[in-house]
Amino acid sequence: MTTIDTGACMAGFTVGVTAARRADEFATLLTRQGAGIIVAPAIRIIPLADDNELERVTRVLMADPPRIVVATTGIGFRGWMEAAEGWGIAEDLRLTLSSTRMLARGPKAKGAIRAAELREEWSPASESSAEVLDHLLAEGVEGVRIAVQLHGATTEWEPVPDFCEVLRCAGADVVPVPVYRWVPPDDQGPMDHLIEAIATSSLDCVTFTSAPAVASMLMRAKETGLLEGVLHALRGQVLPACVGPITAAPLEELGVATSMPGRARLGALARHVAEELPRRANRIQAAGHTISVRGTCVVVDGSVRQLAPAPMTLMRSLARQPGRVVSREDLLAALPGGSDDTHAVETAIARLRAGLGTPKAIQTVVKRGYRLALDAADSARTVADGRAPVAGIATPARAPRNVQIAGSW
Repeated sequence: MTTIDTGACMAGFTVGVTAARRADEFATLLTRQGAGIIVAPAIRIIPLADDNELERVTRVLMADPPRIVVATTGIGFRGWMEAAEGWGIAEDLRLTLSSTRMLARGPKAKGAIRAAELREEWSPASESSAEVLDHLLAEGVEGVRIAVQLHGATTEWEPVPDFCEVLRCAGADVVPVPVYRWVPPDDQGPMDHLIEAIATSSLDCVTFTSAPAVASMLMRAKETGLLEGVLHALRGQVLPACVGPITAAPLEELGVATSMPGRARLGALARHVAEELPRRANRIQAAGHTISVRGTCVVVDGSVRQLAPAPMTLMRSLARQPGRVVSREDLLAALPGGSDDTHAVETAIARLRAGLGTPKAIQTVVKRGYRLALDAADSARTVADGRAPVAGIATPARAPRNVQIAGSW
């Protein structure tokens, strides 16, 4: 048992971190607030200096310069210039780009352009690729040679390939620049563990700092047959926290309402998660105690109670409908291991009561099953609402849209 430090607002919560870059820094920001962390990088970046395709495209652009260059990410544009330095053509590339009209998708891309001693012509306030596209289409692109700095790989959940295709359909000569390409990590084990934890609601939140990370996680979930379970959890008990709207877009298109800070920065995302999880956490009043069910533990009167998988599973089942009876058969079906002996439920309930340190919070209903012994006020509120509160993270306020998964972006 651990007593929550009043300064550790995230004690008892478990957060998944999918970032490939600055993952340690981000995890440290969360652990300082008391959170448990599951680190599973969703992507692996190909070193730009070793990317033969990027070098080939760069030399093509220098031989036949575009009229417009679109920079989509700061790290990608900066990496492109650094790679050119390694190939010994950085100055030639800079001269080529200085003769073009440069558009920056957001402030990071704008900063990278200026760091290269270049100047952008325009950048949207929304940091949106869609607004950049609208800007180009409004001025007309027929016959215009446009270089678009890409990032990531082509998947059904990423919008950048469509960006190029729309420009082509409008008559532009589009040259994709494959900067900052990503592939799945060499070791898929950590990602598989994270996906299973999301699908079983064994964590409270999963964070994303790039759209490619979202796409990679969705791809792997689909490959392992857990996509539907992951999406169901992200629409309910597991909070999907994204650094900004561009990162969130693939999930939003699948009907997952995401949460994000007001400013698309890593530190802001960490602060946002630290504020949102305690705010959304359920609080059940049972047998004179305040109980909060979290990803891998239960907090009882401010004390973190770590439970084994079987009693934790039963606690989640009981907390989904506080005060309502859950049959032994339903509890048995929820238990890991696939046992058909209801004695396994009795054993797990005994361990749950002992683990909570509040035996009376779990009430036996003879010949029917078990329930949380709600205090009178909590029970009356549940009846008045006509429904039972859901354990774990509260359902987001925005109703998810019904979008078919099979459709491409």
